Amino acid sequence: MAASQGFEAFEALQAPHVAPHDWQALVTTFSALRRAARSWPGDLELARQWYDPQLERLYEDARARRQDLEQLLQIAATYATRERFLTELTLDPPSAASGEAGVPARDEDYLILSTIHSAKGQEWASVTVLNLVDGCIPSDMATGSDEEIEEERRLLYVAMTRAKDRLQLIVPQRFYVHQQSNFGDRHVHALRSRFVTDAMLGCFEVLVWPQGESATGSPAQGAKIAHDVKARVRNRWD
Repeated sequence: MAASQGFEAFEALQAPHVAPHDWQALVTTFSALRRAARSWPGDLELARQWYDPQLERLYEDARARRQDLEQLLQIAATYATRERFLTELTLDPPSAASGEAGVPARDEDYLILSTIHSAKGQEWASVTVLNLVDGCIPSDMATGSDEEIEEERRLLYVAMTRAKDRLQLIVPQRFYVHQQSNFGDRHVHALRSRFVTDAMLGCFEVLVWPQGESATGSPAQGAKIAHDVKARVRNRWD
């Protein structure tokens, strides 16, 4: 009885002067839904028909939003009841709706930085593992026992298997030391992780950067490059 009286009061409301036609269409739609004139999901289609003209008025991307609603209707038709549909939609809502293809915005072209632990259960098309050297993988703090080293090996496995299409393992040539003296840069050479053995290198495409250049100016793999150390020191202090 209270619901019936509430709807009667809704019907008796005076239409806003700026939208008499839209208001009457809304009242008619509510009345039809209240009478259950259509079975599920026909009542959802009835609501969409009223809302469709509002899309053009409210949104610039009305076409894309209309397609979202049509997709929603198709999904709703796969459920026997409204209650079941709303339950599933609430428990597993979509994270986003797609739009028309266009030039990507700046915030759509992004790089995800993650620890290996946080990457568990995730996948990306391209994955780059940084600092694949002893001291980082395995960590200096995790080499006290065979069990700790094996745990580090499993972590590397997790990192490598996050990639679906492309995997890059980065082995830096050197690390620069913090709090360097005034006499020049201090650095240490890096040692490739013990987990990537020489026997495994045949499974990878090994690239070295920077490459030396031949006499013609093109990169020459394995070429010996002569350096004028005296001239470089002189240029440093001139």
